[in-house]
Order: sequence, then structure tokens, then C-alpha cells
Amino acid sequence: MNIREHFSLEDLIRRGMPHHEAIDFLRNLDATPGFADEPSQWSYLSRQVLRPHHPASVHEDLFQETYRTWDPRKGPPPAWVPPDDIRSRCNLGRLLDRLGFATESEFRAWSVRDRAGFWAAMVHALAIQFDRPYEAVVNLTDGPERPRWFPGAMLNITASCFRADPEAIALRQHTERGEVRELTYGALERLCNRVANSLASAGVAPGESVGLLLPMTVEAIAVLLGIIRAGCVAVAVAESFAPPEIELRLRIGGARLVITQDTIPRLGGRLPLYAKLAQATGVRAVVIPSEGEPGTPLRPGDQLWSNFLSPRDEFTPVPREPAAPVDLGFSSGTTGDPKAILWSQTAPIKAAADGFLYQDIQPGDVVAWPTSLGWMMGPWLVFATLLNRGTIALYDGHPGSEDFCRFVAEAGVTILGLVPSLVTAWKAHDWPANHDWSRIKLFSSSGECSRPGDMLYLMSRAGYRPVIEYCGGTEIGGAYLTSSLLLPNAPGCFNTVAYGLELAIRDDRGRPADCGEGFLIGPSVGLSTELLKGDHHAVYYAGVPEEAPALRRHGDQIERLAGGFYRVLGRVDDTMNLGGIKVSAVEIERVLDRHPLVRESAAVAVQDAGGGPEYLVAYLVPAQPAPDAQTLQRELQSLLREQLNPLFKLGEVVLVDALPRTASNKLMRRLLRSAPR
Repeated sequence: MNIREHFSLEDLIRRGMPHHEAIDFLRNLDATPGFADEPSQWSYLSRQVLRPHHPASVHEDLFQETYRTWDPRKGPPPAWVPPDDIRSRCNLGRLLDRLGFATESEFRAWSVRDRAGFWAAMVHALAIQFDRPYEAVVNLTDGPERPRWFPGAMLNITASCFRADPEAIALRQHTERGEVRELTYGALERLCNRVANSLASAGVAPGESVGLLLPMTVEAIAVLLGIIRAGCVAVAVAESFAPPEIELRLRIGGARLVITQDTIPRLGGRLPLYAKLAQATGVRAVVIPSEGEPGTPLRPGDQLWSNFLSPRDEFTPVPREPAAPVDLGFSSGTTGDPKAILWSQTAPIKAAADGFLYQDIQPGDVVAWPTSLGWMMGPWLVFATLLNRGTIALYDGHPGSEDFCRFVAEAGVTILGLVPSLVTAWKAHDWPANHDWSRIKLFSSSGECSRPGDMLYLMSRAGYRPVIEYCGGTEIGGAYLTSSLLLPNAPGCFNTVAYGLELAIRDDRGRPADCGEGFLIGPSVGLSTELLKGDHHAVYYAGVPEEAPALRRHGDQIERLAGGFYRVLGRVDDTMNLGGIKVSAVEIERVLDRHPLVRESAAVAVQDAGGGPEYLVAYLVPAQPAPDAQTLQRELQSLLREQLNPLFKLGEVVLVDALPRTASNKLMRRLLRSAPR
């Protein structure tokens, strides 16, 4: 194929390429050798011809021209092909060599066939420390729905977080004001010990719950680990929630104490946090000033961080059983109240195993992932990075800004995690092109569906590094669908089911299909076995399409593609992902219905025709007289901001005479999701 004829000097200059660079680009295109197949040709072009600062449109057009005659029956065209030496350089390849597997597919089959052997290998690879060894890897006496992992063992998972050199950097935090803080592994362990001693002095006993309402900072990570080190349970609430939702989650978790921050500096302003907590609950609080002295007077009984924190920096981690809870995470269900999902001590092992196998976190890697401890990826980031002896890079600011893109370069980030909506924001201004992202070895995307074009753009800005698409949930401890570095990488697609798990896809009639609802086939370390104040069996196992006790509902719509790829199409139930935050339609509707001009509402998440992140559409049956839709949208957006979460954006309001319902009066949101607007 002759790609050169599709690019001219005048066209390249018109797109913004300097004259001398345009000449070099065309000269390099002319010198491109012939290849037998498109992936090999693209691999050469992406590594030898294209540069991160070249206009994004040039990258996109060259990709399209390379694959112009690609047969779609082969699956989506790959934008990254594993280089010849990848097996010797990545964790997964070296693990295969140690275990004696010739190919990735052999390893994958073994991980499903011998799940005990697979997880024993991962515990060994991660060097998990046990105070008392386990008697077996797994006990399935109660069936695959309720496995007992590592029976007989005792451990405290935080003891395995500090195996790195004590002088190695564990945390690196940058702020919007340009400040940089670093903590070594030794310093972080001492701070965690001080937190654990402080909890004991405050009368919090092992097994009791402690709330966290904190942005992702050095102190937040030390508090999380200190709580678990003391044998307690962390109840983390995302700081973006409104007071009623904060109160609900702390009450469900039974928090004895809450550790929070006075305010959150963002984009030159300050967002209240302690004031939201004080409005939400009377549970006593420890307040960390964001800078200097707290800007808000404390309630009687509350205390400052400096008065709470013990000077004693030695503490023996409290050993507990593997099934003992360490973290309570919240994920939306369809009943209106969030599901309260308990992470046992084995869930961090799943997170760290994923970080080892897919994100390829190695000692010295710098991992950044804008998130919060109130979302699954917060504790995931902590355990996946520290158990693999990497460095966590934190940005205390807004990630949808050029300053964040600058932070990625200045912090030396090698693994950058994100939600796809961030890429859309960066791409609109082409901020990554202004900064050196050459140290990045891979990206990872989670939380919502990706647009292939955005992911191709992201890859282009770091010299074509792969994007590890990563789909799972709080109830999994990581992913069930992801990507392997030993396989080709296509933008916006997954290339493997997580090792040690199986995926079944069923259509509306429960029959095997290439497009339909995805079900997990366990058991696996990380899969939840109980809900706090909820029926775990009813949520995940009851009413599955076939009589198979290991088949577990997850709720994602999955499409299996040719070439070994998968695509996630969104949710099949009434749950949605808005900006990477999982929320149920019922939670949204509960707020919308409070408006006096709304008689009835239905909230649905929809995608553009080309796929990508979901956005919120509200179908409303108005009270009479009918209000103006635009005015109503502004007022409802304000309600969502004040009473649920300011990060939820109402994309569109549609006024209707009635909502579609079944004969049994069940709301048919599927019809609304597919309705033309």
C-alpha cells in the first residue's frame, strides 16, 4: 500500500506541523520498508515515524490509512503490537518462564483449570507475609459461592506493604500550588504506626469501624493503612458526596470515629469538607488542616490531627483471619441505597495480583491514578502499588487540567491510570503534547466505556504505549476483563478475561452469545462473599440464566469480538457510570422527584453513536403547568449538586406525558435508553 500519497507538505503545514518537521516526516514515510501485514507496518510507523508532538490528526489519519484495507473479520485493528523483548521485560512474561509455560494461552487455561495453583503462585510472586501459614489455598466445602481462601492462616495485609527498601520513595504528592512532598517506605510505615497507636488510645478496638472522608493525600493513605494495621475496618466515603449521602454511608458502616480534612484546595479556591461532615453526622471527628490552621471552628468533642496523632511510631500489626474485613466499599444497587461491600484481607491480594499481571507494576515504577479512597480504585492503587514495591504519585488538585498533565511529567509517572472522560478533556486542548510523557510505559483505563479515538490519541502522546483497559468492580477487588502485555492492544478494547476467572456471555433468553450480559464463573480471590445489611446471594446469584452455582451476575453488557478482543457496552441493569462513578438510576430519581414541578422521573445513561462514556438523560413527567425544560434542567442540576454529588452532570432533560411501564407497572428504562432524542 502507498500511504505516502495521502500526505502532502502543504497539508501537513496546514495542520500545524513546522516546515522542517513536515519534510522529515515525509522523508521518513518514503523510507518506510514494505511489510507483509498491517500490524507490522503500523508498529514500525508508530515507533519510527510518528512523534508525540505531531498533530493529533496526523496520527489518526496515518492509523486509518495503514488499516484502510483491514479485514474487520480479524477484529479491531491493533495500535500496539508486543515488541519481541516484552516477555523478558514484563512481570507476566517472567512469571510464565518461571512456571514453565510456553504461551500466554497455556497459562490462561491453567489459571482456570487449577485456581488453587494459580493463587498460590500469585501469593508467592507478591511475597505475602503470613503470621501463621495457611492449611490449603482454598476450601470449597460450602461451594464456589462461599469459598474460604487460605484457611487456617493469620495475617495483617499491611505487613506485606513495606517489603521495599525503607529508603525507597513510597509516596510522592504534588499540589496545585507547586508544593512537592515525598515519603519513604520507612517514613510511611512509621506514620501508619502512629495512626494505629492513636486509634488504640482513642478506644477503637480491632474489628470496629473508622470513617474516612479525605481527598487522596499522603495522610489519607497513612490513615487507611493505619486503620487496617490496627485490625480495624476502614469506611471510606468519597469526598464529593453531599451531606445526606455521607451520613448514610457512615451509618451503614457503623463508624466510631471519622478522620477528615477541613477544606480541599481546588483550582485556586477551597471546597468545604469538615463543614459537610458536621452537617451530615454527629460522629466525633479528627480534622486534618489542609494548610496551617483549620479554617472552620471545631465542634465540641472533635480534635485536630496534631492532637490526635500519637508520637509512638512502633506498632505490631494485629493479625487476623484472611476473611476478616479491612475496608467497606460502596457500590450502587437498584434499590436506592448503596450496596455495602466488605473487602476481606484477600481483596488487596487480588488488587496487587492485577497490578503485577496487567499494569506490570515493578519496583521503582511510579503509579498515578486520579481517584479517591471512597471508590474502589483508591484502595486498589494503595495495595497494587505498595505490594509491588512501586511509588504512588498523588496530585492534590483537579486532574482535568494542564497542571495535572505537567505533574505527570514532573513526577516521572511510568503508569498512568484514568477514567476516559479525562482524556476527552485533555484532548480538547492537546495538553499532553506540551509535556514530556516519555517515561510512561503504559496507561490503564477504568470506570466507564472508552472511545477508541480518544485512546488512540492517548497512546500517541507517549510514543504509542498500550492502554490496559480494566473493567471490574468493588465486589471483585479488581478486574474480570482486562488486557495483557503479551497480546496486541486495540484502542477501547480488552484482550483477555482476567486470569483465574471465566466469563460467560448470555443473551436475553439465557443462551450463550457473543453479545449479551456478562456472568463470572468463580471462585476467585477478591470476589465478595457478603454484603453488610444486604442479601449477597439475591444480588449476585439468584435468577441466573442456568443452574450453575458458580455463575455470578455482574451486570455489564459485553460483546465478544474477533481476534480475541472484547468490548464493554455499558450496564444491563439500572446502574450507570457517570464520570467513572457508579450510581443507580433510583438514587438519581430520588433526588429529581423532590423538585415540586416533577411528578415522576426516569434517569438513564446513554452513549453517543460512536460509544464512549455515558451521560445522564432525565425523562420527566412534569406537574402542571409544564415548566420550561432548560430552566428545569438548571434547577435539577443544582439539586443533584447539593443533595447527591456535584460531579454528576445532567446532560439533557426530556419532558414526556408518561413513562413506559410493563403490565406489572415496572419502569422500562431500556426503552428510554434506546429512544431517539
